[in-house]
Amino acid sequence: MMELQEERRQARKKAMRLLEHMDRTEKGLADKLIQSGFSAEATADAVAYVKDYGYINDSRYALNYIIGRIHDRSRQKIFQELLQKGINRETAETAWEEAVELENPNERELLKRTVEKRCSFGSELDEREMRRLYGYLSRRGFRSGEISSVLEEMEITVVYTCKEQ
Repeated sequence: MMELQEERRQARKKAMRLLEHMDRTEKGLADKLIQSGFSAEATADAVAYVKDYGYINDSRYALNYIIGRIHDRSRQKIFQELLQKGINRETAETAWEEAVELENPNERELLKRTVEKRCSFGSELDEREMRRLYGYLSRRGFRSGEISSVLEEMEITVVYTCKEQ
């Protein structure tokens, strides 16, 4: 009995130390505590302890995460990252709505800036280069229709080459 209480106390202390350095999600904190060798019971107790005091809050984490990335990444990419961090979709959507009111992002402009990093207005790309550009933009969470529209607007076209036999 005494060992379990001591382990809980140590897990709480470790949780507080981890939160001194950076904000974390419940899942992220629990993963770190388990990785440090604490039992599932001590980990759950420590997470509940810091949550009761308001030191950990997934909604606050999601909002801060989104605000910090809303002008650099697409909505889809941010949601994907939040889901990987253990934030549920509903919490992420609520945080997104709050962040949009505060920040007013323009995803189309973000997509244009991202394309401009790779090629200039009016560029002619071969098929391979265009596939690579589409893949790059898709992995960043931009939708295919938006990509096509922006590339057309920026007059970036594909030049087809014929291979001689």
